[in-house]
Amino acid sequence: MTSPKTGPSTPGLHFVYIPAVCAIILFHGYYSQYLFNSDPDLAPGPLTRRESLTFNTLLACLCWNYYRACTVDPGRYRFPPSATSSSPPADPNPLKPTTRWCKKCARPKPLRAHHCRHCGRCVPKMDHHCPWTGNCVSLQTFPHFLRFLLYTNLSLWYLAALLYRRAAAVWADRHLPAYLGPSLHSLIGLALLSLSSGASVLALGILLYTTVRGWAFNSTMIEDWEMERHEAVLARMDEDNNNNNNHLWDDDDAALRELLDKIEFPYDLGVFANMAQAMGTRNPLRWFLPVFGGAPVVNNEIPGQGAGWEWEENGFNDLPGLWPPPDPEKVRQARRGAWPGAAAAVGQGQDYTYDNNTYQTPEEVKAAFAQRQEEDLLRRRRAQAQQARQRSGIVAELEEWDDLGATGVARPSWTNSDGDRLWDYGVDEAVEEELIPVRGDDEDVPLAELIRRRKVRCRDEDD
Repeated sequence: MTSPKTGPSTPGLHFVYIPAVCAIILFHGYYSQYLFNSDPDLAPGPLTRRESLTFNTLLACLCWNYYRACTVDPGRYRFPPSATSSSPPADPNPLKPTTRWCKKCARPKPLRAHHCRHCGRCVPKMDHHCPWTGNCVSLQTFPHFLRFLLYTNLSLWYLAALLYRRAAAVWADRHLPAYLGPSLHSLIGLALLSLSSGASVLALGILLYTTVRGWAFNSTMIEDWEMERHEAVLARMDEDNNNNNNHLWDDDDAALRELLDKIEFPYDLGVFANMAQAMGTRNPLRWFLPVFGGAPVVNNEIPGQGAGWEWEENGFNDLPGLWPPPDPEKVRQARRGAWPGAAAAVGQGQDYTYDNNTYQTPEEVKAAFAQRQEEDLLRRRRAQAQQARQRSGIVAELEEWDDLGATGVARPSWTNSDGDRLWDYGVDEAVEEELIPVRGDDEDVPLAELIRRRKVRCRDEDD
């Protein structure tokens, strides 16, 4: 299955996207000129010199910026050797704004950066991974991508004007004999160009609008998704307050609730400042230059400072670096030490947490995890055989699987109103979920806790 946003799911099919775009450009840009100039009966006749020069100039700007959007490196961070580690630094306070950690890169993850599952690294100010360019729209490629969309829409609108004049002439002469009008090939070509250009104008016009809106408000597609998720979390908190669901938010979560209420998107500095920051210059004349427009570049001369590392904020939040807002469930787990059933398990002599130094090799960790799964399964079967009404600890959590059903499949992550996940923007969701440091590693979480998390996500999405 192929999606315009996520790209093809079939391995190897992504190589078709860029040739397809090139074929569409050739069809609209050059087949149209061949059609206009080859049939003298297609009124109002061949393109004038002015029309041809204007159209081909727009096509040249389009092609150059598409080439730049495809080939410019989306940016990479270069860290000193001391910043590389196999595990994130300990942070006892999950509410403290700290640099995030990428487990796949084994390096710090600067603000507004995300780990792209296609590029295989953390990309600065990642907007989304565009399958049509085969590249990330990011800090360094956004200006080229914006100019490509701009000149593409200008070219399509100019082509639409040329097509309209010829279609109007054909309609005006519809009562004349067929031999006095254009050939059948010209009529078919005119119809195909009109249909395809109309669809392209609609699709790329919407994409240009969303891109310009993000440009004006200094937000990326991923950050728009995060803002919608933050609003959903606040709405859920308000609903819990109205329904007196105190079991979901205890006294220890008061600071978290207060923090979430106050967090605002911090990177909206004003329209002009937002545009200047995204384009890398405060000169508006350079923003739309197809060749010498330029673009910001990550400052790797002094890691941790400058473009791509530091971001000016509007001061709406009490502390800098609070975006994206923390996941309430992650914060609660971090405060309480681990998964909810850990305390009961420890009380029964079944401690599933371990120190990373306990095991020497990854194989030992996997073997211990498999053993814990088998023990969980045995306990569940034993409890089902006894058919006890009152259960506690791990067995009580395992009963939640019955509510899901044998074939119950939950969606892996939160989706917005459009049904988009972070995966749809090219983000590696497995990495993004580790925003709040939690004691231990995901591999030490028992099966019961994984089932419980799945049920919580289902309930959140249903609400």
